[in-house]
Amino acid sequence: MLGKVEIAKRIAKEVKDGYYVNLGIGIPTLVANYVRTDISVEFQSENGVLGMGPFPFEGEEDADIINAGKQTITTLEGASFFDSATSFAMIRGQHVDLTILGAMEVAENGDIANWKIPGKMVKGMGGAMDLVASAENIIVAMMHTNKRGESKLLKKCSLPLTGVGCVKKIVTNLAVLEVTKQGFKLLERAPRVSVEDIQNATEGNLIIEGVIPEMILD
Repeated sequence: MLGKVEIAKRIAKEVKDGYYVNLGIGIPTLVANYVRTDISVEFQSENGVLGMGPFPFEGEEDADIINAGKQTITTLEGASFFDSATSFAMIRGQHVDLTILGAMEVAENGDIANWKIPGKMVKGMGGAMDLVASAENIIVAMMHTNKRGESKLLKKCSLPLTGVGCVKKIVTNLAVLEVTKQGFKLLERAPRVSVEDIQNATEGNLIIEGVIPEMILD
């Protein structure tokens, strides 16, 4: 079973040379720390940053340089800052190659719910709606089950949707899954996690073909 750092490490393997990548709030923000050093990647944040680097070391934070989740960040050489209109023009114009988001629920058809729990106060959807409407390659980083042990990979989302049929791949603490027309296709399993464990934790249709390999994180 993976922790948040291991989930981020696995997703970092999906980042390719030359990509422009948007990182959502939560686990996705950790991905920048684990991207290969021999490739060139530009991380974009919808609050107006292009060229984000890893998180700063303690004592080296600059409170004026933050990501969309208001966490202090570093910037790489050549980084740029701009207004929200320019940032969302990049997103809506499909200039971002990969979007990595957290989620509260994902449905077997690729629907995502990640912005609101009814009855709980939220400030708004933020940039998630634009990201899921515009991005062609969305990977979700999430826990496979909630605190009650109930599946978050569902036949149909129960929470208000952020986007419809948009998620392509999911990396959880248990598995890597691809969203297909038939449901969640199991690609990899976390170390020391069995296929049966993943089946028991998945409400949506789980497709299992052949021997499922264990994730390689290094």
